[in-house]
Amino acid sequence: MSISTPFIHRPVATTLLLVAVTLAGGIAYTLLPVSALPEVDFPTIFVSGGLPGASPEVMAASVATPLEKQFTRIAGVTEMTSRSSVGSATIVLQFDLSRDINGAAREVQAAINSAAGYLPANLPSLPRYRKINPADQPILLMTLESDVVPRPQLYDIASSVFAQKLAQVQGVGQVSVGGSSLPAVRVEVNPQPLSKYNVGLDQVGSFLQSANANKPKGSLSNSEREIPIYTTDQLFLAKDYKDLVVVYRNGAPVRLSDLGRVIDANEDVRNLGVVNGNPMVQIQINRQPNANIVDTVARIKALMPQFQAQLPPTVRFRIASDRTVTTRQSLHDAQRNVIVSIGLVVLVVFLFLRSAWSTFIPSVSVPVSIIATFGAMYLLGYTLDNLSLMALTIATGFVVDDAIVVIENITRHLENGMKPMQAALKGAEEIGFTVLSMSISLIAVFIPILMMSGVVGRLFREFAVILSAAIALSMVVALTVIPMMCSRLLKEHRGHGYLYNQTEKLYRWSISSYGSALEVVLNHPGSVLLTLLLTVGISVYLYDKIPKGFFPQQDTGRLQGAVMGEQHISYQALVAKAKWFEEKIRVDPDVEAVTMIAGTSGGGFGGNSAQINVQLKPAGVRKSTSDQVIARLRRQTSGVPGATMFLQNSQDVRVGGRQGNAQYQYTLQAPDFDTLALWGPRVLEKLSTLPEIADVSSDQQNSGLSSNVIIDRDTASRLGLTAQAVDSALYDAFGQRQVSVMYKSIN
Repeated sequence: MSISTPFIHRPVATTLLLVAVTLAGGIAYTLLPVSALPEVDFPTIFVSGGLPGASPEVMAASVATPLEKQFTRIAGVTEMTSRSSVGSATIVLQFDLSRDINGAAREVQAAINSAAGYLPANLPSLPRYRKINPADQPILLMTLESDVVPRPQLYDIASSVFAQKLAQVQGVGQVSVGGSSLPAVRVEVNPQPLSKYNVGLDQVGSFLQSANANKPKGSLSNSEREIPIYTTDQLFLAKDYKDLVVVYRNGAPVRLSDLGRVIDANEDVRNLGVVNGNPMVQIQINRQPNANIVDTVARIKALMPQFQAQLPPTVRFRIASDRTVTTRQSLHDAQRNVIVSIGLVVLVVFLFLRSAWSTFIPSVSVPVSIIATFGAMYLLGYTLDNLSLMALTIATGFVVDDAIVVIENITRHLENGMKPMQAALKGAEEIGFTVLSMSISLIAVFIPILMMSGVVGRLFREFAVILSAAIALSMVVALTVIPMMCSRLLKEHRGHGYLYNQTEKLYRWSISSYGSALEVVLNHPGSVLLTLLLTVGISVYLYDKIPKGFFPQQDTGRLQGAVMGEQHISYQALVAKAKWFEEKIRVDPDVEAVTMIAGTSGGGFGGNSAQINVQLKPAGVRKSTSDQVIARLRRQTSGVPGATMFLQNSQDVRVGGRQGNAQYQYTLQAPDFDTLALWGPRVLEKLSTLPEIADVSSDQQNSGLSSNVIIDRDTASRLGLTAQAVDSALYDAFGQRQVSVMYKSIN
């Protein structure tokens, strides 16, 4: 008695088991998350802090350094990088792949709280952190455009209404808004009236803070009712501030409008959002880990009519970039390859077995094993992606082998005169151990891949597990279902059919041809050995010459990059340069949409950069690949004085928490900033001379122009001024200082 015997004697139970496994796999297929590649979640946390107007040196010394000292005490940090620019500091913490991101986040928050006592007192808020996956690109870029509504109001709508609603959509992990900032009342003070009326900048700031309040007022109550008290303590528009009396001089009121301009604007005027040449506000959406990208985007698109109904007719709400377009196309191609491979396997089996029933029986194991593997993928938490479908495509050639071995052995006994039931029992008993050893040996091949560590191991572990699961399931099917079907469907041997007899001469000729060729090879061992050595030598030579890389470059149809201006470039000049580059990209025949965010909110290296996202036309429409588009745009925009554009192909696999302008990064470390300032430009210049490298840039931004104020401390002491008072006055005069908050119903 073998393992197959109970299944041969119980065909109904075996059939029901087969149907149940297939249905479970089919249902699991509909529940699997969809992504371009397997989930490679790098435990990464992004910490950001802002102090408007502060220099990079101040941000590095007073914000980044205290945080870094606390972060170094957290276990499992493999990489910590920081970047300080005008008004902002960011720190990226990347943890070991085995570290739990939620536990790391709690320790990061505790470190931020511990560093609070060392941070500047005028920091608008404590630094914030968010959990990110640098390998995961935004799934959608959406834009709000209008020729009438100002961008601050668009930003208010996007951040206060749309971002909140989008964050609640199943599968959405993070929603960020850029291209502008919240509405604000700005007071641009004129120094001459200040001097004339003897009013200090600190007085203006304190006055604005006291003029706009939102404090509890209490209520009036008696034995019958209670009436809350409301006042007009808050002012929301510039016209309400203009006539406020700041001080009295010579018995006459000095109003705020006498001291400068009071305008309705936004919190940060040094930013700009443009899509296809039109002003816009951008909404960037990232997905949650293991979320189905296609379903998430579909749910977001279903909400767009609802969002559009809340907008005035002059505002357009559009999708500028959709990552799922290429994801759907690649998955469709991979699914088609799986179906084609199954069909080819069945055809090859039929050509050699030359019997309909003999072909049908082993062919059942292919779709059943593939569909059942979807159930294993669901239980293991895997995704439906290009690598998993590639594993299933390869598996089609493996999963049919076991069934063919079983049916050939059973057929041999049928041809020897046995009954189908006896042949099935005896054949399955004889071949069972062989099938088991074959399957185990195939699975053993993938053990090295399963044991690989790092990023490559994370990527291909899913591939190896899925392929192993498909082989194991095919072994189970070959030892249970196949013998049962043979005992019921195959007939006693009464000779071969017409097709078999007609093709037998061809098969005999192929066997004799192989025998003749084998005889020639065996009679000339020296030539065969020489050919073998020559083949090995050519293979080694080609291995050395073939270009090498971490992962094949993908043409995702999306480009990302930045426009880097000179380090002392003004915001106005940066906007002019960025718009020029944006126009050059927009007129390219293969470009569908271009979004650009410029200024301090550009997500680049600071106020001298602009971030660009390019959506190319579909692959079947555009005539050039993404690399050809980049090369063409590089030629058209090179040599522009004062600014440089960097573009790269957006990839699904990105390693490291530090992002830059190119595919590869070289990190230069030194014990102090002076050494870095000396050797950084030298290394950059040397790398720029290499012919194999293009778009060389550096994030070392310390050579721009600056104004230094040297405090005469004796004179300051005589006048009753402290260094803190001088810094505060300079910040009031030249920074974008927030002095008061206006509380509205939704923000």
